[in-house]
Amino acid sequence: MTEEARPSSPSFEGNWRLETSENFEDFLYDLNIGLLKRKAAKVVSSEHHITQDGDNMDVQVIATGEGTLLSQIPLGSKGKHQKYTVGGSFTESDFNGDEAEVSTSWDGECIMEVHKTKNLEYTLKRELQDDNTMVLHLQSPKGTQARRIYKKM
Repeated sequence: MTEEARPSSPSFEGNWRLETSENFEDFLYDLNIGLLKRKAAKVVSSEHHITQDGDNMDVQVIATGEGTLLSQIPLGSKGKHQKYTVGGSFTESDFNGDEAEVSTSWDGECIMEVHKTKNLEYTLKRELQDDNTMVLHLQSPKGTQARRIYKKM
């Protein structure tokens, strides 16, 4: 018997572009991300291209921007593809290049992700603020909180 999607699952479907980032450099510092990558994160934007079928998520994350700092980011960091069912888990390469086990769950109308690598653990909560605004709330192991605010394209 297959588990059915939550009747009230919000739809994150769409193409989203980063509009603003709050406290992201401090969050990355707490994850022991080097200075060059933290500075690149300030000038690089990102897009999330999401398709969703109930609890099944397909998220293509694309780093966008110009300049020499973008060229300093390792190839694996210029984008990633996440395919998962909320309530399950998946693996991916994380900010620091380590492999992370990511567990997902619904937290009310938000998707909660717990990222665990061999050296750290942090949380990401994906929330729809309104039909045209998606917010990623991040919290480091030291408690530093950051927000990444995306607008629908």
